[in-house]
Amino acid sequence: MHIEVLVEDSSGEKLLQVLLPKLIGPQGNPHSWRLHAYKGIGRIPSGLVTKADPAKRILLDQLPKLMRGYGKTPGIDAVVIVLDADKRECSEFLSDLKTAAAACNPTPNTLFRLAIEEIEAWYFGDRDALLKAYPRAKLDVLGKYVQDSACDTWELLADAVYTGGSAAIKKTGWPLPGQVKHEWAIKIGPLMNPDRNISPSFGKLRDGLRQLVV
Repeated sequence: MHIEVLVEDSSGEKLLQVLLPKLIGPQGNPHSWRLHAYKGIGRIPSGLVTKADPAKRILLDQLPKLMRGYGKTPGIDAVVIVLDADKRECSEFLSDLKTAAAACNPTPNTLFRLAIEEIEAWYFGDRDALLKAYPRAKLDVLGKYVQDSACDTWELLADAVYTGGSAAIKKTGWPLPGQVKHEWAIKIGPLMNPDRNISPSFGKLRDGLRQLVV
């Protein structure tokens, strides 16, 4: 099976680069995939008509056009789209995504997966990996986290592992937030064990991918 995997930013791409082989086997043995990182999530366009500039690479702005293209492309067996739920109501958001995909003709075999609230929730879901990567993490801050809750997830992780916490990152501004998230993907991702992760949203990604390739 060949899978096209779309993710809303490059730090998510870095994480999935190390997780996909753990979830569905090495690249090309037996399944292959291609990762596409975008520069933000955006929103599903009104009337499912893509008008945004594709060069800006905002994922949901391009979703109808992408789905139609994948549906017509031979050799693509499935499309997996990984997004942060952020503060959205998850069931409603997922319904909108599925409706947009279903409106494309032909419709590609599509799996949507949401990180609740942000992809950093998946690092919290594997506390062993997080602490191996950051042995000096503040345990009292980590203890405040309620798994897969809407609680400004990346900021809480930054408060636990980054000198000066999220306030220092925000004060410095871009591109530091993105650089820090890349570091987490590179340092924590390789240490993660998908089968011990307690994040419900990560579990849905793990189980969904494995069922997809059965």
